[in-house]
Amino acid sequence: MDQDATRRKVIAGLTAGLGVASLPRTGFAAGRKLKIALSNSYIGNEWRIEMENLFKAALQMEPYKSQVEGSWFNSGNNVSQESQQISGMIAERMDAILVDSASPTGLNGIIQQAHARGILVISFDNVVTTPAAIKVNTDQVKFGETLAAWLARKLDGKGNVIMVTGVAGTTVNEDRNKGADMVWRKHPGIKVVNRYAGNWDSATAEKNTAAILPSLPKIDGIWCQGGTDGVLKAFIAAKRTPLPPTAGEAENGFRKFMLGYMGQKVDGLSIGQPPYLVLVALELARRILHKTYPRRDITIPFPFVTDATVKVGETVFPHLPDSFFTDFTDSGPHAVVKICVDAATKGTPCPGRLTVHLPKA
Repeated sequence: MDQDATRRKVIAGLTAGLGVASLPRTGFAAGRKLKIALSNSYIGNEWRIEMENLFKAALQMEPYKSQVEGSWFNSGNNVSQESQQISGMIAERMDAILVDSASPTGLNGIIQQAHARGILVISFDNVVTTPAAIKVNTDQVKFGETLAAWLARKLDGKGNVIMVTGVAGTTVNEDRNKGADMVWRKHPGIKVVNRYAGNWDSATAEKNTAAILPSLPKIDGIWCQGGTDGVLKAFIAAKRTPLPPTAGEAENGFRKFMLGYMGQKVDGLSIGQPPYLVLVALELARRILHKTYPRRDITIPFPFVTDATVKVGETVFPHLPDSFFTDFTDSGPHAVVKICVDAATKGTPCPGRLTVHLPKA
């Protein structure tokens, strides 16, 4: 057994939820591939599954197939477990670690250790606060603010609103809530009558909404970080129709409701936190390590549609599950990345080469 195989065996025994795409080492410095690992804190919703599937698919497509040896780890939203896994990645002497973190601060120490050992760390989606990590994200405060501002306009600045939040303790959740609260303060006629977690998961959001609805007054608007289709289904089951204006994520079911679904049509704004952030992080790591792109943070625009612009086959998919996140790929002439649906649903490669457009350096 060679040295690399021994290291992989050791780390597999130390960590849980590990997948490895073990590829022969050729190319790059010293005749080997780049070793890039994905540290994913949470695999409990459709978004994270799609994100990880895109990573797996990319490893089987050029240029990554020839240049990258990739591995992926899941930690069950446990900061200690994720820290232990990253420690193992440091021992494996990774060239880069991509981190979707369980905590904005809880991994700072181990990430600083990785940085001190010359390992490139790129934090995306749920980002960390340490400057030792490069950040790849959308503007999460703007995300929450945009949803709330749209809803405030729809309601003419008055009415009862519910807020369905994300995974507690994460940067994304906190920043989105902060953005929404900035808007509510400008509109004293809007009352947030309840704020509860949906964990960015359709089933969880539906269950929690169903539990809370009987105690709530008339709801004039819904602000939802994720699990939007589940929230709307709970309203239908409780006979709280017609559905109120809804500002939410990019779940396929939500966008079906924007077309007309289950006998209801919703006036909606759907903004996506794109799962392809992982592909941007992967491409940024590849380019930095090959010295063709500067070490700097990247913020990409988030794709969005309304009930007036949603389009079958491009931004909504009638034959895919309601919980599926439709923003797995970008669209338009300035798309960040275009990738096939099988990459998101199955983790299988698409025909041809995968091109990820980073902002101009």
